[in-house]
Amino acid sequence: MAEHSYNPKSIETAWQTFWADNHTFELTNDIDELRKKPKYYVLDMFPYPSGAGLHVGHPKGYTATDVIARAKRMQGFNVLHPMGWDSFGLPAERAAVRENVHPAVVTAKNIANYKWQIQLLGFSYDWSREITTSEAAYYRWTQWIFLKLYERDLAYLNDVPVNWCPALGTVLANEEVKDGVYIETGDPVERRSMKQWMLKITHYAQRLIDDLDELDWPESLKEMQRNWIGRSDGAEIDFAIAGHTTKMRVYTTRPDTIFGATYMVIAPEHQLIDQITTDAQREAVEAYRAIAKHKSDMERTSLNKEKSGVFTGAYAINPATGKEIPIWAADYVLATYGTGAIMAVPGQDERDWEFAEMYDLPIIRTVKPPENFEGKAYTGEGPAINSGFLNGLGVAGAKSRIIKWLEAEGKGEHKINYKLRDWLFARQRYWGEPFPIVHLEDGTIMPLPAEQLPLLLPEIDEYKPTADGRPPLARAGDDWLMVTLPDGRVGMRDTNTMPQWAGSCWYYLRYLDPHNTEKAFDPELENYFMPVDLYVGGAEHAVLHLLYSRFWHKVLYDCGLVSTKEPFQRLFNQGMIQAPTYKDARGKYHYLKDVEKRGDKFFIKGSDIALSEQIEKMGKSKLNGYLPEDVIAEFGVDSTRLYELFIGPLSASAPWQMAGMDGMYRFLAKAWRLIVDENTGALNAKVVAKSAETNDKLNRLLHKTIKGVEADIETLDKMNTAISKLMIFVNAATSAKQIPLPIAKAFVKILSPFAPHLGEELWRRLGEKETIAYAEWPKFDEALTVESMVKIPVQVNGKVRDLLTVSAEISKDELEALALASEKAQKFIADKPIRRVIVIAGRLVNIVAK
Repeated sequence: MAEHSYNPKSIETAWQTFWADNHTFELTNDIDELRKKPKYYVLDMFPYPSGAGLHVGHPKGYTATDVIARAKRMQGFNVLHPMGWDSFGLPAERAAVRENVHPAVVTAKNIANYKWQIQLLGFSYDWSREITTSEAAYYRWTQWIFLKLYERDLAYLNDVPVNWCPALGTVLANEEVKDGVYIETGDPVERRSMKQWMLKITHYAQRLIDDLDELDWPESLKEMQRNWIGRSDGAEIDFAIAGHTTKMRVYTTRPDTIFGATYMVIAPEHQLIDQITTDAQREAVEAYRAIAKHKSDMERTSLNKEKSGVFTGAYAINPATGKEIPIWAADYVLATYGTGAIMAVPGQDERDWEFAEMYDLPIIRTVKPPENFEGKAYTGEGPAINSGFLNGLGVAGAKSRIIKWLEAEGKGEHKINYKLRDWLFARQRYWGEPFPIVHLEDGTIMPLPAEQLPLLLPEIDEYKPTADGRPPLARAGDDWLMVTLPDGRVGMRDTNTMPQWAGSCWYYLRYLDPHNTEKAFDPELENYFMPVDLYVGGAEHAVLHLLYSRFWHKVLYDCGLVSTKEPFQRLFNQGMIQAPTYKDARGKYHYLKDVEKRGDKFFIKGSDIALSEQIEKMGKSKLNGYLPEDVIAEFGVDSTRLYELFIGPLSASAPWQMAGMDGMYRFLAKAWRLIVDENTGALNAKVVAKSAETNDKLNRLLHKTIKGVEADIETLDKMNTAISKLMIFVNAATSAKQIPLPIAKAFVKILSPFAPHLGEELWRRLGEKETIAYAEWPKFDEALTVESMVKIPVQVNGKVRDLLTVSAEISKDELEALALASEKAQKFIADKPIRRVIVIAGRLVNIVAK
């Protein structure tokens, strides 16, 4: 190796030190100065700092946003690109219990490790804006926002059914419960009614649906939110109960099928169940309710579960037919959805049909199915049948007619309903925000004045619930728990804490003004920076975090505290980087694409080598996650960043293969040699002080490359093809006899967002004194990007897999590089060794892969 060859270790640490010492990426909060330029707010979903730290799958999205941030700075934007930590929550509390240390100690240790790993990768975050949701200076304002919710009657206490784990002494989310036990520990879980803090997210249900239309989000994600909110248009109908003066109200989206209602179903927790159950059926009903008590809502409503129920002994009167129909209790109906009761129409509902078959209940069709229909319940369109005055009407017409009839008869009314439930906001845990609430002896509630915030977490002796099942905060001494008001009244602080979601609901706003001690954020800064222009993170947050953040933002908008209806204008979900998913008897890992299933066993394709231990995603705990620091030590930061993006489209998941790192390193070394003489360390003699036009062919390619890279960065999903374009340029420049200095400088500029350390070093070698971070992005001349084009087929092993539209003057090397970068061709190459590439200029490319 020549003395002055590309050596990332020697330049990357130096430039990271330079950026830190010179505060290169710190953005002023002087609003007058900021207003001189347009803004661009690019945000990563901030991480929970777990003890495991980062593996190479984590930085994929971070790398993409950093490319965007660096390009936008060069394009003249004030770029806000912050990072922080979502640090409250149960994992730190569990670690504290295990290690007998304060959760704050565990959290600080994890943050230090995460920050070290992130900083290794050279991201241009403004670390002066770093936030930590578990620090009092931050959660003071989380408590303040809660009080805003309380003031607007959007936070309230209510007795609600919850998943209660007696062993842990806490409420669990539905997702944490399966088969009546806590997934993590196997401890039994039961349904229990408890007084809990609730937030009225349902009050915003329609706005949460309507405002999705204004957002640049993936349509699939918008649909997930719409489905989660679950707007439905129907009617509430009153059914009299035989022998009782009370009535049972049901909600249905299909009131037109009421003539086919042959039985009723109520939730086991329904308030009427004790009143209507007959003595003969009481024992059976109570036994059934005891079983249902241990099931989560998710288990109860699963479409795949076998339906079960018990007859209450009571009968309802169908208001359309006047007939008595039996009332059953079944756990597939939830007390928290609709009215907690349904009219069952098995002819038009698959779930009701299954239940009716199981218990031999009548089935009456109310919509005529097509003549060739061979199924059971028919849920499609057709004329009404067996439906009295509705017969012959289509579904929409019958629905409108029956609602008018119900309202005229005083038996029901038109109703819009939502599947979305109010947000259960309390946790019986220690490591979370204390509620700024005092419960007085007379049962009233007093919110703390804003000037008394933050209400700090008290020091306690251990972090488990008390022996009598109270939350950990009940262990605090009376000096924290008990409050005496100036008028002599005595109260007790709330001993619940907020969920981890609380801090992440508004963190993007605190980044705007993180050191403000008088306000959560300055309104002028909010008005300038918001909304977030680009928000990047995993699809697993598609519903809950994004829905909760949107809800809080709308509340703040109604309070006049923010200027936009929505927080995140553009959203992008990056794909996962996958680890090997199967392991053989030798301990060697294999990717899913190399595996085939035979019966109930898995084998390497085309072999008798059996595989076991399926692993779904990369993780250090499974020993199959590569550490970024290890990869960086071998190949450097810039090579690692490039591979994160070159592995495939940003939205796609792809396997991590260390063999691909070598190609990135070779490309960067080749770019180094364009500018630097490896023998002397001086400027490469090919780089000459001439105008760009003196090499017309290379200048045209440069302008095409600038245009293509700029477009690929903007689309975000095509950063892999942007890197391909940079590779093509380097190949062409390597073959050129001379590289005019303006071309060299322009190329280094467009390379630098992807490989910022190399970009800075080459910029300095080209004679520039200032950082490249704020150098002006090169402009392309549209006229120089247009030339005669031809279509070239790309074959893999003789079969056409893609058709490239390229310049008629393209070189063989450029054509080969484009063919190898083709996504369509890559599907058939995968990780097979490439034996040779046959390029016939102007005609075809054939990739021969083993």
